[in-house]
Amino acid sequence: MKILVAVSRILVGFLFIISGLIKLNDPVGFSFKLEEYFSPGVLNLDFLTPYALAIAIVLVIFETLLGVMLLLGYKQKFTVWSLLVMIVFFSFLTFYSAYFNKVTDCGCFGDAIKLTPWESFSKDVVLLILILILFFGYKHIKPFPSVRIAHWGSVITLLFCVWFARHVYSHLPSVDFRPYKIGVNIEEGMSMPDDAPQPVFEYAWKFNIDGEEKTITTNGDYPSVDGDFIDVETTEVQKGYEPPIHDFTMEREGVDHTSEIMGWDKVIVIVTRDILKANDNGLSKMKPLADQAKEKGYKVIGMSASNKEQLAPFKEKYELDFDFYFCDLTTLKTIVRSNPGVLELNKGTIVKKLHFNDVEKLFND
Repeated sequence: MKILVAVSRILVGFLFIISGLIKLNDPVGFSFKLEEYFSPGVLNLDFLTPYALAIAIVLVIFETLLGVMLLLGYKQKFTVWSLLVMIVFFSFLTFYSAYFNKVTDCGCFGDAIKLTPWESFSKDVVLLILILILFFGYKHIKPFPSVRIAHWGSVITLLFCVWFARHVYSHLPSVDFRPYKIGVNIEEGMSMPDDAPQPVFEYAWKFNIDGEEKTITTNGDYPSVDGDFIDVETTEVQKGYEPPIHDFTMEREGVDHTSEIMGWDKVIVIVTRDILKANDNGLSKMKPLADQAKEKGYKVIGMSASNKEQLAPFKEKYELDFDFYFCDLTTLKTIVRSNPGVLELNKGTIVKKLHFNDVEKLFND
C-alpha cells in the first residue's frame, strides 16, 4: 500500500499541476469552455455564465495548488478529500459530454493537448482509481521534506498562482497554444495538403424488401437491392484532416474579403469579438492607435462578430473611423483573448498580437 500511495501521489500530483498550469496560462479560454457547459443545451445552468471567468480562475488555482500540496504532503486529509470531490465532478462532466456528445473538447489541458470526450473520461477514470488509493492510504502521505517547508511551499504556490492569473488576464497568455500564435500565416493554416486524409462515412440504407424493413450498410455505394428505398442514415466513422485554422472569414456586406486582405502588408486589425461586452477603457485606446498606425502607413480595419447596428453607436462614441469585417464569434475568441485586442498582419502572417492594456508596445520597436 505504501508503494501504491507513493506512485499515485507522484502521478496525480504532477498531472494536476500540469493540467492546472496549462489552464492557468489561459483562464479566459477555460472560462469559454465553462460557458459551453453552462449553456441551455448542455447543463442548462445559464445563470452561472456571468461568473464563468471567476469560477475558471478559482478552479485552476485550486487544481494547481492541490497538486503541489499532494507532492509536499501538506494537510493530507483535506488534500485527498478535495482531490476526490474534484475528480468525481470532472468525471461526471466528461462522461456527460462523451455519452450525450455535448461538448466535444473538455478543455482539460486547454489548447495544448486536445482530447476526445471518451479520452477525457478514460483519463478521469484512471485518475479516480489513483485518487481512491490516496484516499484510503492517506496516512502514508508524509510531509516532504518537512511540515514547515510543505506549508510555505503551498503558500508560495497560492501567491504565485494568484499573481500569474492576474498577469495573463491583464495581458495575454504567456504561452500561446492556439493556431493563431505570432509567426503563423493564416492562409497557410487554412490550406489542405494534397495527401490529407479524407473522412470516412458509413451509410445505413433502409429498404422494404418483400414487406420487411431491412438495413444494408455500405461505405458510400448505393447497394444493389431488389426492394423499395425507405431512408438512409449517414455516420462519420473516421474524421478527415481538419486544417488548424478554419471558419476564418473577413466579410463585409455579404462579400468575403479574406483573400484580398491576406495579401496586404502592414495591416492593423482591431478585434472586438462582441462590441456590447468590449472593455470601455480598451475601446478608448483604439482611436489614438488607429491614427498613429495610419500615420505610419498601415491599413487599419476592425473584426467583430457584432452586426452593423450594434457597432454603429460604438463607432460614433469612440470615433472608430475604419471598416469592420464580420467573423465568427468562436473564431475571434480563439484569435485573441482580449476584447478588444490588436493584431499586426503582414501578408497574412501574424506579426504581433496585443491585449488592449499593451497597445503602446505596438510601435515601440
